[in-house]
Amino acid sequence: MYRKRFGCFLLLFCMGGFCYNLIEILWRGYSHWSMFFVGGSCFHLIGRIGNRLRSRGALAVGSACALAVTAVEYISGLVVNLRLKLNVWDYSHMFANLHGQVCLLYTVLWGFLSLLAVPIYRFAEQKVRLMIH
Repeated sequence: MYRKRFGCFLLLFCMGGFCYNLIEILWRGYSHWSMFFVGGSCFHLIGRIGNRLRSRGALAVGSACALAVTAVEYISGLVVNLRLKLNVWDYSHMFANLHGQVCLLYTVLWGFLSLLAVPIYRFAEQKVRLMIH
């Protein structure tokens, strides 16, 4: 039972990590290996939030997902950029940034992007569960 659940989680995590890297490459021309882990975490969070808030509407889902992704990005930025000094990103020049790790613009964009990611997560989760079980 736990093996199957972990297998499902791992496949969805890898899908999210791959897609996050792809989005970054399309958006800014490059990515970093650490973003695979951030993306996998965010995709899973977006999916779980989308499933939990299914009846609440798009504004609630998008807002909750935007805050969750921003929190993951902030924490990973503190570790990856400031602690490990890998300098993967720097939003210090952006309006309404927090320590250069997150900014309002990307929080809003992640809210909208999550509205696309939620149905993708649901579809992928359903297919992965069928494949594993």
